Amino acid sequence: MSDAFSFQLRKVSKRFVKGKETITIFEGLDLDIPAGDFVAIMGPSGSGKTTLLNLLGGIDHVTSGEIVFDGQRVDSLSEGQLSAWRAANVGFIFQFYNLMPVLTAAQNVELPLLLTTLGRKERRRNVATALELVGLADRAGHYPREMSGGQQQRVAIARAIVSDPQVLLCDEPTGDLDRATADEVLALLQLLNREHGKTVVVVTHDPEVTRYTKRTLHLNKGVFVERTALA
Repeated sequence: MSDAFSFQLRKVSKRFVKGKETITIFEGLDLDIPAGDFVAIMGPSGSGKTTLLNLLGGIDHVTSGEIVFDGQRVDSLSEGQLSAWRAANVGFIFQFYNLMPVLTAAQNVELPLLLTTLGRKERRRNVATALELVGLADRAGHYPREMSGGQQQRVAIARAIVSDPQVLLCDEPTGDLDRATADEVLALLQLLNREHGKTVVVVTHDPEVTRYTKRTLHLNKGVFVERTALA
């Protein structure tokens, strides 16, 4: 791992107001995620895992504290600046793929590039590269309904990496897959981490994920209760 940091969280607090009640998710949370890390964040439902992922991705906002990405404060960016930052630096992978059923695999992968200044030829080249990397070059013209769950998740991963982001944020990426297919997806994430230098953060309930990651962080009620380093 590099000495540089993808993310540094300092004294991060996150609270929601629900009616007359204030719900505290985090209070004074500190976290370092080095560039090139592959970390699993585990914990029971309601522990704050997905909220943390949303804060890292700039989808949600801290109540107080700082989130620094590669030396840049991102918690103080405007919505427009956040959108540009996300497009340039972060790829998202979800449990249920979120593919557009009326679009082919290639068209789904191309979607993030439509927000860039790339020309059509460059977009197609990037899409082809991403699909080849996830082993689906021969499925470019297929629709989601014509693919298995594992293939759909690979398309979702190709979509996440097509703009060459530094970080992949994954929310239960194997939650809808059988064990063998889940292991294939995790091996692909491991390849992207090891061979292509992507920083990967995975929120999961799946203990098998830790066989592929470099570190495991356990969240309970918004606090890291145990930190495990894996070989």
